[in-house]
Amino acid sequence: MKVTTILGLLAIRLIAGAEVHQTPAPPTSPASGRQMYMAYCASCHGKEGKGDGPVVSALKTPPPDLTTLSAQNGGKFPELHVTSAIKGDPALPAHGSAEMPVWGTVFQKMSQGNAGQVQMRIANLVAYVRSIQAK
Repeated sequence: MKVTTILGLLAIRLIAGAEVHQTPAPPTSPASGRQMYMAYCASCHGKEGKGDGPVVSALKTPPPDLTTLSAQNGGKFPELHVTSAIKGDPALPAHGSAEMPVWGTVFQKMSQGNAGQVQMRIANLVAYVRSIQAK
């Protein structure tokens, strides 16, 4: 089975409400935002972040084009918004809906409660999303 298919099935299962402890996320380095993006985000948001991942047809709400976040925010990358969306901040519907998995919870489990590692994962993932902004 291809990695993208496996990741797509993982994303669909998480989106469908499967409990995190039943569907472990593939291990990645907390130091690599790109590696985490490809493992956790690309199945929905696409390899280049344009919202065209392989599971899009199974989603009720299409994922946003992550490469245009700065452009949609007056040229400034919305770091706090992206961080909140990844963490799963209850005050912020993730990308307009609750379909996006709450990665903060997943990262917490993966890191066995190591808050520093969770923060590193989120910060590096946010930095990667910042790096793919359209110029």
